[in-house]
Amino acid sequence: MPEPALRAVHVHPVKSVAGHGLDEAVVEPWGLAGDRRWMLVGPDGRCITQRRHPRLALAAAEPLPGGGVRVTAPGARPLTVEVPEPVGTTPVAVWRDKVEAVPADPAAGAWFSAHLGTEVRLVHLDDPAHRRPVNPKYARPGETVTFADGYPVLLTTTASLDALNSLIAQGDHADEGPLPMNRFRPNVVVDGTAPWAEDDWSRLRIGEVPFRVAKPCSRCVITTTDQRTAERGKEPLRTLARHRRFGDDMLFGQNLIPEGTGTIRLGDPVEIVG
Repeated sequence: MPEPALRAVHVHPVKSVAGHGLDEAVVEPWGLAGDRRWMLVGPDGRCITQRRHPRLALAAAEPLPGGGVRVTAPGARPLTVEVPEPVGTTPVAVWRDKVEAVPADPAAGAWFSAHLGTEVRLVHLDDPAHRRPVNPKYARPGETVTFADGYPVLLTTTASLDALNSLIAQGDHADEGPLPMNRFRPNVVVDGTAPWAEDDWSRLRIGEVPFRVAKPCSRCVITTTDQRTAERGKEPLRTLARHRRFGDDMLFGQNLIPEGTGTIRLGDPVEIVG
C-alpha cells in the first residue's frame, strides 16, 4: 500500500455554501485560512444551513485576497463581498454557541435572500482567536474555531469513501451511489490508507503541520443532499446507520485540531504519529 498523502484540500468560505478546492492552504490555530469565516443567519440570528435550506448547495463562494468572497449561483449575478469594517458586532448562534460577528453589507443578505426565498443576513467572524471556544470536552484552554459545526478541520479518507460506496451498492438504495466526497464537505482528504484506519488515529502530521484528533464526525442530513442539484435521497445515512452507528451517532471522518501552523500542500505526506 502506498504511504498516506494529502489528496485534496477544500475551504468553505461561507458556512453550508459550496466549497472551493485549493492546491495549498495555510493552517491557522482555528482551521484553514478562509474556512467558514462567513455565515448566513435568519432574523433570529440563528445559523442557516443546508439542513433546512438545501438550495445553499447551489451557491458557491470563492475566497478572495484579504478575506472577501465572490459568491455565485445559477440565475444570479456574481457578487463580491468585502470584509466589513469592525465597527460593531451582533450576536449570532451556531447551534448552542453564542458568537459575536460583524454584519456584512446588506446587499449580500439580499443576494442570498433572493436565492433562498427567505430572509437571511450574512455575517463575518472578525476575530477567530477569541470569539468561539472549541467544546472544552475535546479541547485545551484557548483553542477556538470559526463558524464550522464544532471543530477546526475535518478529515476524510478516500479508502473509507470507497468502502462506504461498496456498502451502499449492496443496499436498498444502490442507485444513489457511488457518492462523491463533496457530500461530506471535508477540509482535507487523505489517500493511501486502509478503510476506516482513521478511527484509530490520535495524532498526525500533514507535511510539517501537526494535528490532534478531537473526535469522530457525526453525520447529518446534509450528506443526503446532492451538492450539484440540491435534491435529497436516503444515502449515505441509511448505510451509515447500519454499519457505522456508534450510539446515536453515524460516523464518517475525523475532526482535527491544529497543534501548529504552516502551509499544507497537495501531495504532502501524512504521518500517523499516534
